[in-house]
Amino acid sequence: MGNWRDQILSAFVPQIARLTLVADPDGLLLEEGVLDGIRERGFELIPFEDPVAFRYAYESKFRSRWDRGEETDLVAVLRSPSSDLDVLPYDLLRAGRKLSFNLGDLFPNLSYPVVAALDRADLDALFDAQTKYAPGQLGENATKDFILRHVFDIAPELIKQPADLLRVLLRRHYLGQRIPSIFDKRFIQLLHQTGRFEDWPLELIVPRREVFFAFLQERWPMFLDRMAAGQGAAVKECRQEYILEIAGPTVLPFDDDDVRIYVDNLFLEGMLQPVPHEHAGALEQTWVTYGIKSSPVEDRRRRIEGLLDAVENTLPAKDAHHEEWLYFAYRWAELVALVLETDISVPEWAVERLRVMETQIDSAFTAWVVKRYANLIHLPPVPPVMLHHIPRSLARSLEDDSRAKIAFLLLDGLALGQWIVVRKELTESHPLLQFREHAVFAWVPTITPVSRQATFAGKPPVYFPDSINTTAKEESLWGQFWIDQGINANQIAYAKGLGDGDDMDYLSELLSRPKLRVAGLVIDKVDRIMHGMELGAAGMHNQVRQWTQQGFMRDLIDLLHDHGFQVYLASDHGNIEAKGVGRPAEGAVADVRGERVRVYSDARLRAHVKENFPDSLEWPAIGLPEDYLPLLASNRTAFVQVGKQTVGHGGANIEELIVPFVAIERKKINARSL
Repeated sequence: MGNWRDQILSAFVPQIARLTLVADPDGLLLEEGVLDGIRERGFELIPFEDPVAFRYAYESKFRSRWDRGEETDLVAVLRSPSSDLDVLPYDLLRAGRKLSFNLGDLFPNLSYPVVAALDRADLDALFDAQTKYAPGQLGENATKDFILRHVFDIAPELIKQPADLLRVLLRRHYLGQRIPSIFDKRFIQLLHQTGRFEDWPLELIVPRREVFFAFLQERWPMFLDRMAAGQGAAVKECRQEYILEIAGPTVLPFDDDDVRIYVDNLFLEGMLQPVPHEHAGALEQTWVTYGIKSSPVEDRRRRIEGLLDAVENTLPAKDAHHEEWLYFAYRWAELVALVLETDISVPEWAVERLRVMETQIDSAFTAWVVKRYANLIHLPPVPPVMLHHIPRSLARSLEDDSRAKIAFLLLDGLALGQWIVVRKELTESHPLLQFREHAVFAWVPTITPVSRQATFAGKPPVYFPDSINTTAKEESLWGQFWIDQGINANQIAYAKGLGDGDDMDYLSELLSRPKLRVAGLVIDKVDRIMHGMELGAAGMHNQVRQWTQQGFMRDLIDLLHDHGFQVYLASDHGNIEAKGVGRPAEGAVADVRGERVRVYSDARLRAHVKENFPDSLEWPAIGLPEDYLPLLASNRTAFVQVGKQTVGHGGANIEELIVPFVAIERKKINARSL
């Protein structure tokens, strides 16, 4: 067979049984390609995780249809061994046929626990390598080595010089490659065995992207000094005192050919920051120009031009894995944030090129979302891919440490580009903060009662139909999720309407509760700024910057760290600047009348409105109640007066749908001077 999915998909033949029960301990059916294949064959899928939630979806969406004589092909997935299928309710066992899949059947010669640690997206490369090289029976370490080489392209025996190691780490961290910890530990073990890298902080820079880039940033000025001296510049001995917070070698081979190819993009995309230099004029004529501060106008021009090239060259393909879009969204956000800075005007050529890119991105992303979004809901929650995955991901931290405390900050309405603004201001005002940045998908429609409520409930919106038009039950949903995880009610806190300095006394008292372990805090200042915005996207970014400079976020994060909380930040949706195409004349028949979305309870009413807005998108009830039917405004348009510019949300644009998910830590200082 061509790939590992074929062995699974061959078992799904339509019309054999209306219910199929699958034991899937390794989550193979939840991989995007498998989900696509199952749906293309006409099957619908429900994970059997929470028996109550499953029963609700099963009875409301399928049993009722069968009772009406409709035929469906339903797959109920149990994340347990095949022996556990027999514990399912009797009515399911009587109605369904049984199937079972696991990694041991797909990779019989490799160590099962090692293979199970892989992201399911990595199984393609492993299956191809197994077919090509037929490795025979391998033990645990041999399996790790086989995977390091053939899945992650890491051959430790070939890493002999600093440039070799730097190249491997740059490729891994620049691409945002996720490598499970068991492979990082094996890689570090093999490097230590060579004795070549004993002065490198391998345990820090191999697994942690943000620490690796901080490691490079500290050493970049020293490299520039040596480069200037090599060109004959009169660089003063000990021109400045260097403070290294991360131990390790002081000299890094940035000028190695295989390393240099990454350097420009690291500065362009904000992973490294350019620095001033006394010989900037001479160095700017060399390949290091992006890493040197020049005039603000010239620095901005170079970054905009470079980021436009990077965005243009990395637009994900129509069949891209979801992580490609999450990673691309950060690159696009860096460009948007840079262009919308208000202190320096943007060249006309850059604005025109940006508009062309917007059109291309909107078209490509919409096509991808229409095809792939439904698959995202069922993906494993670690690492989180959608907002409702976040609580379960956070719960893992509490499972691992009985003394751990978690604070989850939800910045209502914060777009990824605006997070770039917030991050920059926080970094400048509080250099000890460190950010582990990821991104996740919001819920469609990207409105607060749907997306924010799903975040705090830890469940898709289909499970809270009675409150889908309000946030009144958000606190109880948040509390219920954590009670289900074994946390006592008096250990859980929730607060909303935050964002001003006046809130700090209340928060200080709330967070001082001795038994508190979980805090969910809604900061809605950005959303309030958005709904009063009359100056477009640039004004929006500028006001977010000014708000961050006032210090509420800095002080709140400090307060949380002082009380021992692990701090996580996310947004429930982003926002975009859109142009009005007219208001639907539907009177009171729309349940939600937003600028970027209208929601109806009757498909015929929605279809009637769409006739007047042919470019709008009739969004299917993916993870939504069946009578919750959104009509999304297309691309960068809005259901407001024709020609009117507005900043809004509700649609499925990349800037609305992909939002930040960030762990915020306080650096542990262990500095040394040079």
